Amino acid sequence: MLHVTCYMFKFMEFIDVTENNKNEYNAVVAHPLQSFEWGEFRKKTGVKVIRRAMVQHGEIMRAFTLTLHKIPKTKLYIGYLPKGSEPTEEILNEISRIARLENCIFVQFEPNLKADKKWKLPQRPEFDAGEEAGNWKLVNAAHPLFTKYTFVLDLTKQEEELLAQMHSKTRYNIKVAQKHGIKVLEDNSQDSFKTYLKLMTETTNRQAFYAHTPSYHKNLFETLPKKDDTNSLSYHLLNAVYKPKQSTIANQQSIILTSWVLFVFKDTLYYPYGASSRQYRETMASNLMAWEAIKFGKKLGLKKFDMWGALGPEPSKNDPWYGFHRFKEGYGAELVEYVGSYDLVVKPLLYELYKAADKIRWGLLRLLKRLLG
Repeated sequence: MLHVTCYMFKFMEFIDVTENNKNEYNAVVAHPLQSFEWGEFRKKTGVKVIRRAMVQHGEIMRAFTLTLHKIPKTKLYIGYLPKGSEPTEEILNEISRIARLENCIFVQFEPNLKADKKWKLPQRPEFDAGEEAGNWKLVNAAHPLFTKYTFVLDLTKQEEELLAQMHSKTRYNIKVAQKHGIKVLEDNSQDSFKTYLKLMTETTNRQAFYAHTPSYHKNLFETLPKKDDTNSLSYHLLNAVYKPKQSTIANQQSIILTSWVLFVFKDTLYYPYGASSRQYRETMASNLMAWEAIKFGKKLGLKKFDMWGALGPEPSKNDPWYGFHRFKEGYGAELVEYVGSYDLVVKPLLYELYKAADKIRWGLLRLLKRLLG
């Protein structure tokens, strides 16, 4: 029986989501970042997690996971709701109510809604500085966190079709890796994860980009299930392994050159994290890794492969992510655009102050990066 703290709106009620109704919850959300399992992981990182479901006649119709992030040295919070369903007025009113109870300045939304959908930005024309629950304003996000674009590959196609739609250079690199004897294997052991962490540190230092901490990845590895159950979010660690042919050391063990973390949720495979070594780059291990990931998804009967982020249709060659974008593009996937990021503002004055402070902070970080070369 569904529990609970209820909030009535138009003959519907909002209830808390618990372990008892997690399967019903997962059935109505569409992305790993909204899954019940992801919320369990986020709890372990010290983030407050609030799950709510909109119920009609005892059935969950819509649901969401909202995480709350404390602003250092204050009693204020920022809410974050990535990859949720279409934010209807009912949902926004409920989130506004929660945001006020939790002392949030605003809640950032990044709906899992394609830009080609006919969707109008909900608004409250009577918005003012008041504190009532139904008083909110939705604006374009000041600082989006999730990319607006991603590459999505159709896994229902035959392998021959998938190979044919790749860029010729990508197909060539896959063959190079195969000739070098690269093998891609799933290995969810502790030793495999330790190697992944080592490669992640190497990759982060080499490319000088922001990355999550080792403890973040450790919590993720330990929390998410490894079983092939598409009704829950599962974690899979794939390694591209190479044994040097010119080695002078007898019985030398194989070397892991590339490690990818893959998520499986419902009918889709996701590629959120990856790391690689500078060693033996000529083997093109990453290209074969992507191809084997595609075949891994097909073997599980999945329909789509979401490559987790891309630049826009006209990417700048000066963008630090350009090379990664081109790598993904080589597999012939569709570039999908989403509606973007929005901030639900509940404390307008503090929101403007926060934006100004955040702009200064990012400016200082960019300056520091240039100075450190």
